[in-house]
Amino acid sequence: MKTLCSIVFYLIAFLGFSQNEALFELGNKLYNDGDYEGAILKYETILKDGKHSAELYFNLGNAHYKLDHIAPSIYYYEKALQLNPNDREIINNSVFAKNMTIDAIDTVPEVGFSKVMNEISRAFTFEGWGKFSISFMVLFVAGFLFYYFASTVFKKRATFVASALMLALAAVSLFFAFHNKELAANDRPAIVFAQESKVKSGPNLSSDEAFKLHEGTKVQILDTFNEWKKIKLTDGKTGWVPKDDIKAL
Repeated sequence: MKTLCSIVFYLIAFLGFSQNEALFELGNKLYNDGDYEGAILKYETILKDGKHSAELYFNLGNAHYKLDHIAPSIYYYEKALQLNPNDREIINNSVFAKNMTIDAIDTVPEVGFSKVMNEISRAFTFEGWGKFSISFMVLFVAGFLFYYFASTVFKKRATFVASALMLALAAVSLFFAFHNKELAANDRPAIVFAQESKVKSGPNLSSDEAFKLHEGTKVQILDTFNEWKKIKLTDGKTGWVPKDDIKAL
């Protein structure tokens, strides 16, 4: 009975995959024929089925870009970059889309010790740092065993120093793993979808207007209160916007 259920499960999965592949190819054909709205509908059907890929998001971004949909094109390019951050074609098209935005916001660069720490943490993923930590721990255990069974004073000293170094490297790797995880948890980007969003100093309509943002601008979500989102810009400015004005990545 279990074997039959497994066969049915894999058959359904295969059919779903084949259907999505057909929709993707049909969407590409509609895009090449200039029917960008039709292509978007096909691509979105795949998304509704819970299937995601950098290629799918990239093509959605391209279709919206052709229709001058500023916010959606940037949004989907950003989604594609989350899955494939080093793809040069996605990066280039994302830059073209961002050139259509109105807001010119400066970026406050990271400086000092925190910049160095963040750059090192981002050099590898949380899983990557975790693997380093485990590898160093294995080497530490091996070094300790060599130390324990070493027959001369010189060998004992050498293996003790080596095993201590491996233990220190394991601890450092573990630290950067959790620092990387913390950075990822605090990274909550969103794209402004409202044509114009009035950013308030507080989470209510009666608060003073701090500044305005326009569609396509990328922000960071800091907090949520009822129907409002607290956001932060790359220049350090913060404020509150209605939650429907932005779309989280």
